[in-house]
Amino acid sequence: MDNQFYAYLSRMKYISRWSLMHNSSNETLSEHTLQVAILTHALCVIARRRFGRQVDTAKAVLCALYHDAPEIITGDLPTPVKYYNPAIRDAYREIERTAAEKLLSMLPQDLEDEYRASFFCEDREVLDLVKAADKLGALIKCLEEERMGNREFIRAREATERALREMDLPEVEVFMKEFLPAYTLTLDELE
Repeated sequence: MDNQFYAYLSRMKYISRWSLMHNSSNETLSEHTLQVAILTHALCVIARRRFGRQVDTAKAVLCALYHDAPEIITGDLPTPVKYYNPAIRDAYREIERTAAEKLLSMLPQDLEDEYRASFFCEDREVLDLVKAADKLGALIKCLEEERMGNREFIRAREATERALREMDLPEVEVFMKEFLPAYTLTLDELE
């Protein structure tokens, strides 16, 4: 099964997210991944420019790019199931770890190490920003669904907003205050 890594990654476009929810617009893992990478970059820029933090932006964006890659193998387990109790959460983490190792094993040995650090990011500052970007992506999805008249996402939006505020990251607060409101606008309302 060597050298199938990139072919597997290209299958992100077939993995649907939010499977337990009625969606006005389907979101794929590929779309989500790009959005999280963009949002991670934004949070890193805000961290550096507004708060003088020395964040490794390149590392953060690469971690964001591969943060959900194991879902190519596992599928997207809905959040209410994934976090139903500690036993399920811990078991799913191990499943994701095994899936990540499986993907990495599809690379030639001389390339694997280049990807391992992005799949298993250990930099706490980077991880916090990627997790925040992931939650911002979920919040944006909720806002978009609500804008389309889909009330299915109201509770998810409330819970996600709460979780983001509890992260207590100034970069997130800046993004939510300055950039998030534009996501509620229609195309005609955007300048």
